[in-house]
Amino acid sequence: MESKQSTFEKLSAINVNAKVEKKSGLTYLSWAWAWSEIKKSCPDATYKVIVDPNTQKPYFYDENLGYMVMTEVRIEGQILEMWLPVMDGANKAMKAVPYSYTTRYGEKSVEAASMFDINKTLMRCLVKNLAMFGMGIYIYAGEDLPDTEPTPVAQPSAINLKKEPTEELPDLKKGTENWDNVIKYVTANKELGMEKIGKQLTRKYKISPTLKKEIAKLITE
Repeated sequence: MESKQSTFEKLSAINVNAKVEKKSGLTYLSWAWAWSEIKKSCPDATYKVIVDPNTQKPYFYDENLGYMVMTEVRIEGQILEMWLPVMDGANKAMKAVPYSYTTRYGEKSVEAASMFDINKTLMRCLVKNLAMFGMGIYIYAGEDLPDTEPTPVAQPSAINLKKEPTEELPDLKKGTENWDNVIKYVTANKELGMEKIGKQLTRKYKISPTLKKEIAKLITE
């Protein structure tokens, strides 16, 4: 008798590449598409925004750390929570007031968070919550495709970093558009660590030992 596929196995096998967008070096999956696919596969799925019990507002706030939002998803009797800080395009925490910080490239500033920023983060948090059930989780693991390759729901997008066997990799050089793109990618995905980031980049470029050291410094900044 064929065993029933688990929720995680079913959702993690879905190819979400066609609905992924890249903005400022960050990767986003359309929340509307993700929720639609979840409801098609798991009609009983529900979600809710977790509010601060003290303020009844859809976010938690600390004046030193910034804003945090949380969601909860229930699918087939299982309940999982997820959280996500409200961040700007450089992955810096947004607070109630603007502030500045110093980097090796000079002083940078972070604008005060608005309800628009909180709303965007809530929907991204929902997508991350759905990933805990399997939907698009391979993106968060720094991979290009799900572990199993079902019939894709749409054509793969251009984010696939895997090269064809006969492809000649270009040399990565400073002062080029490729180098600028690498800086954005590394800055936005520091949490993946050097091993995973290096694996992804060496699929696409030939990287000299000197540049590998610079990339490592970007990750540890």
